[in-house]
Amino acid sequence: MGKRKIQDEQEVIRWFEEGRTYQWMIDEYKRKYGIDTVSSMWGNFRRRRGLDRRIVRNDDLIPWFVKEEHRWAYPLAMLRAEGRHREGKATQDDLNRLASWKEMLEEHNVVVHYDPDTEDGFFYIPRESTDDDIIRRPEKKTTPRLNADR
Repeated sequence: MGKRKIQDEQEVIRWFEEGRTYQWMIDEYKRKYGIDTVSSMWGNFRRRRGLDRRIVRNDDLIPWFVKEEHRWAYPLAMLRAEGRHREGKATQDDLNRLASWKEMLEEHNVVVHYDPDTEDGFFYIPRESTDDDIIRRPEKKTTPRLNADR
């Protein structure tokens, strides 16, 4: 049986609790212990120890199936950050970016809208009285997840 790469499990658990990225862990292990690791090792550790998933999925904030070419759009990144914030998993960087972004939404009285049939995909559109969040809700969720409309 090969030598275990994890030197201090409590240290790694603390890193997960702090919201450290897999890339940060890879870099830190190389710097601190001279050990090369890969993302899947950290994901497997998280799963085996029953630690919370790092990805927060919020179908209320992102109720659309987002096309590949739109998946890195800034409004979508901010909706993901807001989802982490609502789950209590936002990083300080998330909070800093969200503060200015949400201020912009409020100042301009706009919400996020997604139209998959356009080049840009995401747009800021004027808020209407029926808008109850930071997005324009579609008539039906199109997320490809089983629980999207429950």
